[in-house]
Amino acid sequence: MKKKFIVTVLLLMNMVFSYACDICGCGTGNYYVGLLPQFNKKFIGLRYQYKYFTTHIKDNPSQFSNDLFQSTELWGGFNIGKKWQVLSILPYQFIHQKTDDGVMSSNGPGDVAVMVNYKLFDLASTTNSKKLITQQLWIGGGIKLPTGRFNANVAANEVVALANSQVGTGSTDYMINLSHNLRISQFGLTTNLNYKINGSNSDKYKFGNRFSAGSFAFYAINKNKTIISPNIGLTYEHSSFNTLNKTTVQETNGHLIAASAGVEFGFNKISLGANFQLPVAQEFASGQTKLGSRAMLHLSYSF
Repeated sequence: MKKKFIVTVLLLMNMVFSYACDICGCGTGNYYVGLLPQFNKKFIGLRYQYKYFTTHIKDNPSQFSNDLFQSTELWGGFNIGKKWQVLSILPYQFIHQKTDDGVMSSNGPGDVAVMVNYKLFDLASTTNSKKLITQQLWIGGGIKLPTGRFNANVAANEVVALANSQVGTGSTDYMINLSHNLRISQFGLTTNLNYKINGSNSDKYKFGNRFSAGSFAFYAINKNKTIISPNIGLTYEHSSFNTLNKTTVQETNGHLIAASAGVEFGFNKISLGANFQLPVAQEFASGQTKLGSRAMLHLSYSF
């Protein structure tokens, strides 16, 4: 039961974020893999995500962009012994942009990612009041392959907007993550650090490297054989400048602090969850681009 509970909670924490916006560097290149879930042997699932951005050019208010980025992901994982985990993610992207130039939409398969994690330690102890304390520390890495379409004209004046409207980045990228899980009886705290090193694609366009850090607190309620786990969290993300032919592309860096709230439901081998996030502080494209909100739904089955 304890392992099923951890699966239920942590499925929410492993999020892959992608954004589309008109001028900032928050486009398809912003591929974030968070904490990997724990599971007995294998799992498979579906996730849906949306993110909404608005952009207004300071020097020309008539230029604007309202961008909705959605993705549906098929993902799964399996354990190798007691120390190793493997996870793969196959996304399908939907991008819808409404700008002063008109409405643009695109969709298609995104970039496939594969992650491998190693458990550094797994500790258990009890408090004076006989409460169980467990801790786990994971370190891992992965690769994102250029399976999604990238056909932007990098010579165009609006290269940033075109690059951000692609369903793939066209580059091979690498990911590093560190995750710590702490649980005291029904209360838990999950903290993760992630860094993504982006490569250049065949057009010499490179999305900036990404760093993220986040903590999520949760509380498990066992009711009628169903585990209900409300959770809250705080996430920090930083994006470096994009480059074209090793030259900095202006207005493509940024950072974000977002607060989140969600709930997880677990019954036997099935888990269902939802999470909603709002920005607390943000700075994209010198304040010209704003994140409105983002959310995720997931359904998974472990076996």
